[in-house]
Amino acid sequence: MTLTPSRAPDRPAPAWAADPYTEALLAGRGPLYLERADGWLLPLDVSRWCAGPDPADRSVLRRCRGSVLDIGCGPGRIVTHLARRGHQVLGIDVTPAAVERTVSSGGSALLASVFEPLPREGHWTSALLLDGNIGIGGDPGALLERIRSVTAPGGALFVEAAAAEVDERVEARLVNDRGHRGSAFRWARVGLRALRAHAGRAGWTETGQWTAHGRPFVELRCPR
Repeated sequence: MTLTPSRAPDRPAPAWAADPYTEALLAGRGPLYLERADGWLLPLDVSRWCAGPDPADRSVLRRCRGSVLDIGCGPGRIVTHLARRGHQVLGIDVTPAAVERTVSSGGSALLASVFEPLPREGHWTSALLLDGNIGIGGDPGALLERIRSVTAPGGALFVEAAAAEVDERVEARLVNDRGHRGSAFRWARVGLRALRAHAGRAGWTETGQWTAHGRPFVELRCPR
């Protein structure tokens, strides 16, 4: 089965689609930062997102089986890589520029939130939350519960945790080096210990954990 690249009907852009992020995607590079309300800045690696999969990414991708849903696919490096290797794969993102870049690279992507109805609900063999996307929506527990309804029984979820042992929910904005700020949105940062706790409460079972090039990953399984 081949997924046809598609987009949802036009609607007001959500916070993550703020101008600094769109500009960075169009340029293929930063600087771009996640800014907390207290002024703390987290650098975002836009150049890596816009390149091909690196060795840390590949440590995840070789574990993927069957159909793959990339949640928060960004510019599509993961989607296009897996598609070229014969996977049925779909990326979802709330930023039009991310979806357009994924589709233009030969991948399938949908302009949608993970909390909206999605194609093939309950049938995805593998799902991905990389590049900090466990933070989507600012509530890791709710996100993990939602993904249980998207993946197939016995399916796998691969999550990249924060390198630090954190468990925070924040109001954040995207800001570039020229001081341009996007709208505020809810986000979360979750380290390994907190991720395991959230996953257990959401009904996931941990089946693997590794660190590649300083990036920690966890493999979770959905009960049958």
